[in-house]
Amino acid sequence: MPSRHRHIFWDMGGTLVDTYPELNQALADTAQRHGAAVPVDDVAALTHTSTRHAIDALAARTGLPAAVFEQANTDLKRRWESNPPPVMAGARELMADVRAGGGLNLVITHRDRTSAEALVAALALRVDDMVCAPDGFPRKPDPTMVQLLLQRHGLDVDDCIFVGDRPIDAEAAHAAGMASALLHKEPGHPADHWHRIDTLDDLRPLLHLEPA
Repeated sequence: MPSRHRHIFWDMGGTLVDTYPELNQALADTAQRHGAAVPVDDVAALTHTSTRHAIDALAARTGLPAAVFEQANTDLKRRWESNPPPVMAGARELMADVRAGGGLNLVITHRDRTSAEALVAALALRVDDMVCAPDGFPRKPDPTMVQLLLQRHGLDVDDCIFVGDRPIDAEAAHAAGMASALLHKEPGHPADHWHRIDTLDDLRPLLHLEPA
């Protein structure tokens, strides 16, 4: 019987909020407008590593200045302040059930704080705390942000699980001694240190939730 966890540490983009489709399309459209067609599936493969990696790789591939893609990303973040991307299916309900069971919903993201807080506000998400790497913390897979939230809230690591969509999320959790689950894990990665889930509802058997 797997351990049952009370608190969730959430990755934001691609896990809590479905940001990738609009980001991928915005970057592909930008290349297209400048006469350098790049299939959106190719963009998606790049953004899954990081937005920074995608921008640098697209600039190298197309010969366009990185600033062109950076501006597209900035413009998209501004649009999201009033017209945000959707919350990932099942996330609101799961967060509510965690909260009802006395657990915390904590966010760890590489997104800058202004953008992250704007998304949380626009989507009316109830988040108990959030740590953003651009505030001065090393990026995942470094476990510093995980450890910070554990210490800040006085949590037992065994009561917590990190849910993300990239191996670096699981690696950060593992380095902090925390269980983790990866959503839509791409084939080919070993799963020694995390649970495989296809939907957020698949996380429920791993959680200590109040009975319905």
